Amino acid sequence: MRGHTQASDGTPLAYQVEGSGPPLVLLAGQANDHHWWDEVRYDFRSTHRTITVDYRGTGDSGKPDQPYSTPGFAEDVIAVLDALEIDAADVYGTSMGGRVAQWVAINHPERVRKLVLGCTTPGGEHAVERSAEVRRSLAQPDPHALAGVLLDLMFSPDWLADHDGPRTVLGDRRMPAYAMRRHLVASNEHDAWDELPKIQVETLVLHGEEDRLTPVRNAELLAERIPDARLHVFPGARHAYFHEARATASKLVTSFLGE
Repeated sequence: MRGHTQASDGTPLAYQVEGSGPPLVLLAGQANDHHWWDEVRYDFRSTHRTITVDYRGTGDSGKPDQPYSTPGFAEDVIAVLDALEIDAADVYGTSMGGRVAQWVAINHPERVRKLVLGCTTPGGEHAVERSAEVRRSLAQPDPHALAGVLLDLMFSPDWLADHDGPRTVLGDRRMPAYAMRRHLVASNEHDAWDELPKIQVETLVLHGEEDRLTPVRNAELLAERIPDARLHVFPGARHAYFHEARATASKLVTSFLGE
């Protein structure tokens, strides 16, 4: 099922619902729409009703040329839950989606049953930044070359030798340039450090050991900062651990949510 609702400021928000069972919100990475989850959401088909959201600026949602923020994206998620008349849901966010998920749990604790944070960061001065080399590689102006850079950051060479890599994690190509810039600023300005101890829901933190886009130390910081959070690191995996270590990762998430 596909639908639309409106954010508090009137921006149209597109959402997608598949399956049946307890609701599970899946939040994508920066400058990506719901297609980020196209393959992985299939793993939850027998246990959950999965809900994805096209962030403002992506997919079929509105694309206002105004400042975006991770707390603002979190409010858009709540607007979708309201439209679907869902009181509380499990929330699984990866990359920037993990930043957004933090704010959903912080600002709306009653709406989150359990929380999964993948390949993400607390943000701010306490976060461990990617290297200067990685930052330079991401400044690649040629779109084709940038796609190659992103594939290398998302997946290990051994995995890519047997898989082309799901291109659905390389960004929403329909995004206008201004929206891409606003997503980048929103992600870079995320800082939930002071608020993380307020998260009281059960939390699972997941990360790839060889993640160079978001160094694994960020997962350790999140697990230390969020009360009683659990941490699992996938050996050899890079940023898109949820694909590269999919069999293990999806099983871990399903088990955690089902406890």
